[in-house]
Amino acid sequence: MALEAAKSQYRQVADLLREGIERQDYAPGSTLPAESELAAEYGVSRVTINRAVQLLRGEGLVRVLRGRGTVVRAIPPIRRNSSRRYARSSREEDGSRGAFDFEIRRLGLKPSTKLAQLAQVAPPETARGVLGLEVGEMVLIRKREMFASDEPVLLATSYFPWDLAEQAGVTDVDTGPGGTYSRLAEIGKGPVKFTEDVRVRTPSAAEERFFALSETQQVYEIVHIAYLEDGTAVEYREDVLPTYQWIMHFEWNAENDTADQEAQQ
Repeated sequence: MALEAAKSQYRQVADLLREGIERQDYAPGSTLPAESELAAEYGVSRVTINRAVQLLRGEGLVRVLRGRGTVVRAIPPIRRNSSRRYARSSREEDGSRGAFDFEIRRLGLKPSTKLAQLAQVAPPETARGVLGLEVGEMVLIRKREMFASDEPVLLATSYFPWDLAEQAGVTDVDTGPGGTYSRLAEIGKGPVKFTEDVRVRTPSAAEERFFALSETQQVYEIVHIAYLEDGTAVEYREDVLPTYQWIMHFEWNAENDTADQEAQQ
């Protein structure tokens, strides 16, 4: 296959491979041909093929697995609707175990969660301040490793005031239909307001291993806080997600936005 002289060969090869992946010439979860085969097909060196593959790895379209080679991404990007994912009625209508479970099922994928840590601990300083706890007060930590059709897609670490967690029964491994927020609502402590701060950062070594990230890939870090009507924070949570795997979607009403602006004038 002839390549254009005016454009870097490895970028052209990356473009062609990307198009092939999008057309599903290379099916999700399949292994790309060996570098030597691709080099022969495109009439370039293996170094060029390697550089093209590195571009695709950075985009999250492929990843290199020991013993298998270069594997095409198995699942599509996940659309995270931050504005609506915490609606209680939506989470409970199909028996979902919380927002993540409901969100993944809607995409036709299979959600699963591994509880990596469930314990009574002293909170990090940031969480302690947000939750309004005194020095020495303890929290429940719920740390989860979350998967979509067996692909690791999310690390979530939540902190709840210990007394509240015990009262709501969220110290159990299985929090039941609707997840922790539904259990909190049952004791009159259901959160009604949420804030999220999103930033992009370099993953830690543990995060890089868990998500099988390349050196050039980054993660979203979302600091999520849930509040009661009176402004009391009942959960401080840190989510970590690969940037290539997630689309951050937000929506709001223009009328409400206009009203808010007018009220501030």
